[in-house]
Amino acid sequence: MKADKFEDLEVFRRAYRISLEVHAASLKFPQVEQYGLADQIRRASKSICANLAEGYGKRSQSRAEFKRFVLMSIGSADEMRVWSRYCLDLNYIDEERWKHWRDEYEQIAKMLQGLSKNLDKARGSG
Repeated sequence: MKADKFEDLEVFRRAYRISLEVHAASLKFPQVEQYGLADQIRRASKSICANLAEGYGKRSQSRAEFKRFVLMSIGSADEMRVWSRYCLDLNYIDEERWKHWRDEYEQIAKMLQGLSKNLDKARGSG
């Protein structure tokens, strides 16, 4: 792995950028949703970044532990695709924003899957 810190990972930077977008958009949801859907999407979007950071910090002790956190990040990215669909269907976001979020989280999940596979390959070679 060529990254010196988790912030060097392109997938982290990408997930962080969209989590800021999600956070800002969620603050405009109706008051009734602030402790429901809005809170859920804020937590799910941020958990991708947090899991990457935590796993990256453990990579020197255990590559398997890092992979476990990468897999949790994949789950959160997929979860965000579900929550963003709810946001669209409840008319909290428009179709353009939904497509952007859907596509971005799909790409993030693919990047994370690639990272997971690279961790498997590195384990097999060393």
